[in-house]
Amino acid sequence: MAKIPGVGLRGRSGAFGYGYLLIGEAGFGVENLVENLKEDKMNDRDIVAELFRLQDKDYALLQAKIIPTVSPDRIIGVRTPALRDLAKRLSKEQDTGVFLSCLPHRYFDEDQLHAFIISLERSFDRCIAMVDAFLPFIDNWATCDQLSPGAFKKEPEKLLPYIRTWIKSDKTYTVRFAIGMLMQHFLDGNFDTEYADMAAQVRSEEYYVNMMIAWYFATALAKQYELVLPYLKEHRLSPWVHNKTIRKSIESYRITDEQKAYLRTLQMRMNR
Repeated sequence: MAKIPGVGLRGRSGAFGYGYLLIGEAGFGVENLVENLKEDKMNDRDIVAELFRLQDKDYALLQAKIIPTVSPDRIIGVRTPALRDLAKRLSKEQDTGVFLSCLPHRYFDEDQLHAFIISLERSFDRCIAMVDAFLPFIDNWATCDQLSPGAFKKEPEKLLPYIRTWIKSDKTYTVRFAIGMLMQHFLDGNFDTEYADMAAQVRSEEYYVNMMIAWYFATALAKQYELVLPYLKEHRLSPWVHNKTIRKSIESYRITDEQKAYLRTLQMRMNR
């Protein structure tokens, strides 16, 4: 069982009962855990049972095709609206910290549920601790991109130091998440080319990292065209990301026809 800073059991402060979940901690041993599970409305096994009750097998087959990094036998097949509803229910229960602490989860749908629960947390400090604990266990683009904490919107300046750390990680989806957070929170009024530099400097052989970099710069072109265009004109991105950025920009309705025509002239020839 993983130790999650900020997540505890019944009797601790916060919506989920926050504190430290440590079996053997003074005054909070195995007996307390067993007793709390007896009292809890929904423990970890109950949650998995509920996920299977919500299963859509056809949807599971579809997900297996579009999420190739996850073994099909880990996909239950719960649709997103049902997962969101379950996350809202669980976010109101004190012992949800038990579920959040059971990492790694066996099923992809548990990971998705975990991401939705974190995204509902309102406290920045508790949320960042939960994200930090969960990121190393994310193994697919879908869970990575579903993780969108509302608490980060209110205090983006506190988020930036964490992004600087995550973007240097050796874990694919931690890096992808970091770039996604730059795209989500630092492309509007608070944009600075320093943030674009952070994304541009990432060099990776991982498809899902490079796709996120291209997505970031395509979105940045739509929002900050004049400031971001030099990254293409001066070839600051890897050739694959460069061309993918242009392709995604050309597909975007937020880029003008004139801009699209010019971007086409910047495409790089790739060695085959």
